[in-house]
Amino acid sequence: MKSYIILIILALTYISVFSQENFEGRKFEQMGTILPTPNAYRSASGAPGFEYWQQKADYDIEVELNDDNQTISGHEVIYYTNNSPDPLSYFWLQLEQNMRNVDSDTYSTKNSHIREDMSEGGLKSLIDHTYDLGFKILEVKDLEGNNLPYTINKTMMRVDLPITVNKGEQFKFSVKWYYNINDRIKVGGRSGMEYFPEDGNYLYTIAQFFPRMAVYDDVNGWQNKQFLGRGEFTLPFGDYNVKITVPSDHIIAATGELQNPQSVLTREQILRFEKSKTSNEPVIIVSQEEVEQKEKSKAKDKKVWEYHAKNVRDFAFGSSRKLIWDAMGVDIAGKTVMAMSYYPKEANPLYEEFSTKVVAQTLKTYSKYTIDYPYPVAISVEASNGMEYPMICFNYGRPDKDGKYSDRLKRGMISVIIHEVGHNFFPMIINSDERQWTWMDEGLNTFVQYLTEQEWDSDYPSRRGPPEKIVPYMKGSADFMVPIMTNSEQIKQFGSNAYAKPATALNILRETIMGHELFDYAFKEYAKRWAFKHPTPADFFRTMEDASAVDLDWFWKGWFYTTENVDIEVADINWFKYDQQIEEEVVASGKGKKKNRKKGNSRGEFEAIDTKGYTNEDTPSPEEKLLNPRPLKTTLSEADELVSAEQNFYEIKLKNKGGLLMPVILQFNFRDGSSEIKRIPAEIWRQNEEEVTKVFVLKKELESVVLDPFKETADVNEANNHYPPKEIISDFQRYKGNKE
Repeated sequence: MKSYIILIILALTYISVFSQENFEGRKFEQMGTILPTPNAYRSASGAPGFEYWQQKADYDIEVELNDDNQTISGHEVIYYTNNSPDPLSYFWLQLEQNMRNVDSDTYSTKNSHIREDMSEGGLKSLIDHTYDLGFKILEVKDLEGNNLPYTINKTMMRVDLPITVNKGEQFKFSVKWYYNINDRIKVGGRSGMEYFPEDGNYLYTIAQFFPRMAVYDDVNGWQNKQFLGRGEFTLPFGDYNVKITVPSDHIIAATGELQNPQSVLTREQILRFEKSKTSNEPVIIVSQEEVEQKEKSKAKDKKVWEYHAKNVRDFAFGSSRKLIWDAMGVDIAGKTVMAMSYYPKEANPLYEEFSTKVVAQTLKTYSKYTIDYPYPVAISVEASNGMEYPMICFNYGRPDKDGKYSDRLKRGMISVIIHEVGHNFFPMIINSDERQWTWMDEGLNTFVQYLTEQEWDSDYPSRRGPPEKIVPYMKGSADFMVPIMTNSEQIKQFGSNAYAKPATALNILRETIMGHELFDYAFKEYAKRWAFKHPTPADFFRTMEDASAVDLDWFWKGWFYTTENVDIEVADINWFKYDQQIEEEVVASGKGKKKNRKKGNSRGEFEAIDTKGYTNEDTPSPEEKLLNPRPLKTTLSEADELVSAEQNFYEIKLKNKGGLLMPVILQFNFRDGSSEIKRIPAEIWRQNEEEVTKVFVLKKELESVVLDPFKETADVNEANNHYPPKEIISDFQRYKGNKE
């Protein structure tokens, strides 16, 4: 009994240590039990196991958008196939629109503050809205018309089944619902409507518009965490047949392929679309002139647009009579993918000039670094916001009313289009759990976004990805940080933590630690292994190592499980030189003193010295240390060819002050004006994580040494990267000096 209690205490102690992410002194140990134990579903290599399974949810949906009262009403039939080994007696569905109910946990748990000088908008944000929003579930039935019991718990709905659904069986049921569309401008939202008072029309971006099956997997069972607004969506794959009823003069952009163009488009629009398939430039399908005419007439009759989408995890659409439409074909591995943009006239000339071209570039670059884009279309819709769904995304980028725009707005538009279109890969295809791990979709996507921006323009001023861009965040107070491996709803400094930091980490892996060849192969292998599946962080970590033969456990632990930063100091340098003119004599007293013959020397005169240091009483300055070598008191035979008077022995001491381990990159600047780069893997810290010393044998004499000269490692303190020390003037100080 006593030994059993001891084991429990030891186990609790281990859990406590792990929970604090305390890796001090063991940063190079393998992650071991930090990661889940491999099994038949998920292998130790990071690949899906030989018994991997996932569920399938197919949908037939009929939905109507009412432009008179701004409502959505619909009816869906769900065909749910249980591929798990577990018998299921109930299903969980997601009702994300309920996040906007007046009694939503999103509002009741939101922190708020008040200031005496608050703006009108800030003051209104403190007042809970009273809009009648959220799903109204009208019925849940089986296909025989029998009512199925259901329970709504905030943003989740449990449907109790009349039978147990076993492995390999399919259960079919239907749901009928409606809701009032939220005004995105007034109350916010990832989807909703925007009203244009100038012409009295609406632009609708419709998503999370139907009750959607939650994921059931081998890691969590049902993923039924409540939706509070930040942690996004994790959904099973399936096939969709969707019929959308809208006013007849509306144009729709949607997930999937349009099945009835002859019923909803004019003959001229169909001909333009056919032409766009082989065009090298975007072709206008619906022009601004056509849109401006429709804005005035406002048809009252309706049309039904029908879309099919295979092997997708969600469905979304945009609809308005205000939508201009252009398109062009993109060759992806020999298949034509349609890159398309839809936008109101308020987004011109920016969107007509850039949007579809950016979509095309994104498809090409992401396909190069992950998998070939598998879907038939990729759509960018300008809706003054940013959000992603399979084959379609909503973006921003409106010029001033006179059509003028700044470079900053243009770059912001380009970046958001790349980012949101890129989400087709992460997580729409490589389908991670966004509700739990934001970084797996946002961080990985931001990393490939950076690569795409640089391929779009090699001088593109990317905000996220370059290591120096993350320094202000990394050098901040740890009180306002959490590790990357933190649940979406608990993340502090969301953009820096979930987008920028993981993107920077991957960039450093690629550029500095692994190299392009090894990194690109492993990253692409991860994409291939987990395309159309549900990966976890462990699957990513393990695959990157498995496909590259690079031990990265120390890297994952530091960057993803702690809030440490990179701060390596060049603490000291000692210069030694062997001089054959030095005549060594052992002092008769036996105290270990040695003398050398006093001689002329361009760098000063050597007196009797101690084995421990210089003869002068004061500690020499760094500048003096690099001016005056210390003699090597070693007797060499004449036959020794390894050491000569021309060789310089530099003993360099480095200190890890930030805690986060990194490779050591040193630039040696020589007196003759030349320089040399030395790169040392992070394993130099494996014996001592706080301080290391290494001797470099150089033929030339050093003028100075610079650590991380290309700013590759996100070192937060550039001031201690120089030896001799060098004053670093910040951009702010430089700006202040110029102002004065």
